[in-house]
Amino acid sequence: MGSKQTGGGLDLARAKMRDAGVDPVAIDTFAHYYRLLEHGETGMIPEDTIEPLDMESLADVQVDDEAAAEAIRHTAVIKLNGGLGTSMGMDRAKSLLCVRRGLSFLDIIARQVLHLRQEYDATLPLLFMNSFRTSADTMAALARYEDLPVKGLPLEFLQNKVPKLLEADLMPAALPRDPDLEWCPPGHGDIYTALRGTGLLGTLIDAGYRHVFVSNSDNLGAVPDARVAGWFATSGAPFAIEAVRRTPSDRKGGHFARRKADGRIVLRESAQTLKSDQAALADLERHRFMSTNNLWFDLQAMVDALDARGGILGLPLIRNVKNLDPADPSTPKVIQVETAMGAAIEVFEGARTIEVGRDRFVPVKTTNDLLVLRSDIYDLAGDFTLDQAADEVPFIDLDGEFYKLVGDFDKRFPEGAPSLREATSLKIEGDFTFGPGVSVVGEVSLDSPSAQRIAAGERLGEESDG
Repeated sequence: MGSKQTGGGLDLARAKMRDAGVDPVAIDTFAHYYRLLEHGETGMIPEDTIEPLDMESLADVQVDDEAAAEAIRHTAVIKLNGGLGTSMGMDRAKSLLCVRRGLSFLDIIARQVLHLRQEYDATLPLLFMNSFRTSADTMAALARYEDLPVKGLPLEFLQNKVPKLLEADLMPAALPRDPDLEWCPPGHGDIYTALRGTGLLGTLIDAGYRHVFVSNSDNLGAVPDARVAGWFATSGAPFAIEAVRRTPSDRKGGHFARRKADGRIVLRESAQTLKSDQAALADLERHRFMSTNNLWFDLQAMVDALDARGGILGLPLIRNVKNLDPADPSTPKVIQVETAMGAAIEVFEGARTIEVGRDRFVPVKTTNDLLVLRSDIYDLAGDFTLDQAADEVPFIDLDGEFYKLVGDFDKRFPEGAPSLREATSLKIEGDFTFGPGVSVVGEVSLDSPSAQRIAAGERLGEESDG
């Protein structure tokens, strides 16, 4: 199957994927990236090839109510739900985590969509892109929402998997003691490959849908908002991403820019930034906007782009180097071939970005984020959207030794999160367990070499800290 100049690595990888039942579209896509790796492609985007990007703000845009309602009636919603929350010590779908009032991310997402269906008399189908590891748990958790599935459409489709490649020679890596670790997800850029491979793009178009809204399941701010849908529909753009202003905690993350060569908008991730360009990456005045990973695309435009490219969008390569067993540094270095869903913005002529409020970007990547979400910073409104009740979201830095894993974190907040509504920051060094009704006021720093308990009702930061 491989081209003549291709060595044995690609042939072996293709065979391995075929034997595992991986979709042919995904195998061809993987082969495209394998050849890029073979030719020394790193996926880097040097600073001198880009310039800063400015954009309009949703707050300043006029969206006609009828246009908004009409747009939401022709929108389908996809949630990326392949993540296991392994960095927080979980081994099942992160979206099963309880957020508040006994509701998980999945519960809140389902209720947000069911509410919008009623409000706009819209079908608004909801589909989850699960991984092999999140599918069963997710579908079991959603079974209680009998009205959620839409006739003729599945509630889930599966993301693909690709072999990890040895950095030394690009051969597929083998780990007989745990063959699961020989595979990795190909990044969320795989969504387009998966939608094409499953035939879902055509199915959605045939069912009368025009736009798709995609977001991460761990971001409860990413509601399929009718105003944004209306803006996107009337913009005539084939593809758009919601952006937020970067803050000091986003210095290490990716950002939007404009490519000098052709004027296209690009998304540069930290893994695509040269060491010599790290200062520019961290410059919040130069590169002011980052992606929320909330994106909108026109279904027909996506089909046309994939057709024109033989099924391969050709997103920029992200070459992620890790150990074969991430928990064992003695295992060999492997390359995980990944792409980012938002990077598709550079494929489409006329793609747009729009600045939205931080209320549309509340991702949970760590237990620091989880504490904020479980606290009183946000109210869960009647329509199951998050309303920010505090003037600002405080900076949280919990001691990784005692709080990084969800199980340890839960033990230290047995009565739930403290009140953070009056807090600007909470930094904990050491092992502190919180009683009920604790409040954090202003800047609070807790530090102790021995385990401590914060008494019920205590207001930290008012007089003296522990």
